Amino acid sequence: MLKIAGIDHIVLRTTKLSETLHFYSEILGCKIERETSPEIGLTQLRAGAALIDLVTVDSQLGEMGGGPPSSGENNLDHFCLQLTPTTEESITEHLNNHQIKTGKFSPRYGAEGMGNSIYIKDPEGNTVELRIKQYG
Repeated sequence: MLKIAGIDHIVLRTTKLSETLHFYSEILGCKIERETSPEIGLTQLRAGAALIDLVTVDSQLGEMGGGPPSSGENNLDHFCLQLTPTTEESITEHLNNHQIKTGKFSPRYGAEGMGNSIYIKDPEGNTVELRIKQYG
């Protein structure tokens, strides 16, 4: 039987590369790890132990996935990023300072059991769940 250790990477197709890069790097703190030529269209961002791959829709890689994401045709439901231990207030304040709409934190089940999380949207309309890593 296979045992999953965690998320290795996710791939997001985008028509808004600069806005999406800003969201994941400047607001959420991911660092650019690798970039290919614009023709290939891949930018890889480090998100803890995982990667978020951004692929431009009109590139060689992006064209393999069909048309661009739209309000009715997102290319994924949501994904969850686990944050290092912090407070709900500091997360909400940080997101609000960047004009990111927030709701309330709620307890949800995830890879490490129950924990409080919040849902936000990236510039392409993908839902991102932010979960606070629990102590212990």
